[in-house]
Amino acid sequence: MRLNIVIGGAAGQGINKISGIVSNVFSKQGYYTFNYRDYPSVIRGDHNFNVLSISDKEISSHESKIDGIVAMDSLTITKHKASLRKNNFIINPDKFEGFGRNLNVALAGALIKILGFEKKDLIDEIKKELNNKLSLEAAEKGYESQEPKYSFKKINNKLHLMNGGQGIAQGAINSKMDIYFAYPMTPSTSVLHILASKQEKEGHITYQPENEIAVANAALGASFAGSKVMIGSSGGGYDLMAEALSLQGMSEIPLVVYLASRPGPGTGIPTYTSQGDLNTALRAGHGEFPRVVVAPGTPNQAIEKTNEAFYLANKFNTLSIVLSDKHLAESEFSFKSKPKKPLKIKVKRAIPGKKIVKANSYEHDFFGNTTEDPRIANLKTELRIKKYEEIKKEVKKFEMIKIYGKKNSKNLIIGWGSTAGAIKDAIEGLDVKFLQVLYMKPLSNEIRKHMENANKIILIENNVTGQLGRLLREKTGIKIDKKILKYDGRPFYSDELNSQLKKWL
Repeated sequence: MRLNIVIGGAAGQGINKISGIVSNVFSKQGYYTFNYRDYPSVIRGDHNFNVLSISDKEISSHESKIDGIVAMDSLTITKHKASLRKNNFIINPDKFEGFGRNLNVALAGALIKILGFEKKDLIDEIKKELNNKLSLEAAEKGYESQEPKYSFKKINNKLHLMNGGQGIAQGAINSKMDIYFAYPMTPSTSVLHILASKQEKEGHITYQPENEIAVANAALGASFAGSKVMIGSSGGGYDLMAEALSLQGMSEIPLVVYLASRPGPGTGIPTYTSQGDLNTALRAGHGEFPRVVVAPGTPNQAIEKTNEAFYLANKFNTLSIVLSDKHLAESEFSFKSKPKKPLKIKVKRAIPGKKIVKANSYEHDFFGNTTEDPRIANLKTELRIKKYEEIKKEVKKFEMIKIYGKKNSKNLIIGWGSTAGAIKDAIEGLDVKFLQVLYMKPLSNEIRKHMENANKIILIENNVTGQLGRLLREKTGIKIDKKILKYDGRPFYSDELNSQLKKWL
């Protein structure tokens, strides 16, 4: 059984609290949820909504058709009524006038009753989240205002709730990160807030310099001094960091970067999603130097791949980029599996204070002294590039790709990052194999084998040019002609993707 419920209202009304309360109740009852957030770049007002999907099976996406609407204003009903399936429900805000700031709590209570859960499940959650008399009264009155429409029975599942940003933050914490530098920019800001809230408990420092240029350069200074560091930003801020990324390439000071993509170019659509920054993640920074680019597609993968990024950066004194986007960063997933045991990150490089250490943005000899000698320049360039060959050997022990669906199928779908959720849900029941690329650089050698053995290959990406497809053609010589691309700032709906795949397979 699967339901998709739109929860909508104006910015500032508290729609996230409704979906949070309901998600927690369902999770404790053993049901899987997926929560998609949609909001414009307006602080108060305009139309915001979540799509809360609920299922007795694992899900990682939302659908275009909905079963119910929880409205905090009349505009929500106007905008979403056309998407309703038959046998739907609408919770209208008119019945709940007078609840004030507790309107969202009353609506959460009404929704819990319609979904068929006990009042105790609701009250226990309100006590945990808010625990005040007015909120409890609003929840109870909202609950009593409805009749149950569904009857969900408890399932024996122990589930975790997490969004991608929380996964990135946990991966950094698991790596025993010392300092996180960032300047706020949607959608990377959530990681800054999460790490700031946990710094006293976990023992790291979170610091916001005056801009992104300062972020990257301060981080290199801290890393030079022996700290394990990570920086974070989105497209425009990442562009400002590009000169410092090139400085990393020459100085070989380890650096981990969290890049959370949004639609561009320019300011673009700042609160929506895109996979348009793969090219810049792979190549930003002048000159030639090695780097690692990983692209998780779930919170669990975000934990593991961020930890691996720290490991590789500090083992090879290189640049590691964790590439995500708004959809992964802010969507909430429920899942059973736990991440693998974290890798221990050791700082083995020479540290100032223990011996003389030099780092240089100029070409330099083995003592760190500036040089323009062509023989040394030639040798040092070759050594930097040779390091990439060592990285390629090292990453083979990690999960570089992941296969879903029918593993022997001759129909192959290739995707990456946040699209993985919609693809996994869309291929259920189809004769197809889905290959999720986790390491963009280095690429797994296994990808070529899967492509060569396939009769049909379909590329699915949230960008207009098929950037992964171009990378695969560069590395394998195989051109993918069939592409499903979406670039309106919105992620894929799994039901629409399923319909499109059925036409092509």
